[in-house]
Amino acid sequence: MDNQYDPNQQPNQQQPYQQQPYQQQPYYQPNYAQGQQRPPKPDNYLVWAILTTILCCLPLGIVSIVYSSKVDGQYNSGDFAGAQDSANKAKNFAMWAAISGVIIVVLYLILVGVGVAAGMAGY
Repeated sequence: MDNQYDPNQQPNQQQPYQQQPYQQQPYYQPNYAQGQQRPPKPDNYLVWAILTTILCCLPLGIVSIVYSSKVDGQYNSGDFAGAQDSANKAKNFAMWAAISGVIIVVLYLILVGVGVAAGMAGY
C-alpha cells in the first residue's frame, strides 16, 4: 500500500496560506429602462401585526408578523410583486386577527352577562 500515513515523513514544503484581502461583494441592483423608476415600497403593516398579536389573536398575529417581515427584503431584492403580495397577506391576517379578537371579547361578555343573570335569578 503506497498511500499509508508515515508520521516521520515531512510534509510537502508549499507556500504558506495567505489570506486574500477583503473585497466587498457588488450590491444587486436590477436594471431599469431609461425613465422607468422603482414602484413605491408597499406598507409592511408591522405595527398592526404586532398589536393584533399582543391584543387580539396570537396565531393569526404571528402569521401576520411573518408576512410583514418579508416585505422589505423582497422589495430590496427587486421582487416587487412578491413584496406587494406579502404586504396584502400581512394586512389580511392582521385584519382577521383583529376581527377574531373582537368576536372573542363579545362572546366572553355575553357569557359573563348570562352567568351574572343566572346567578342573580337564583337569589
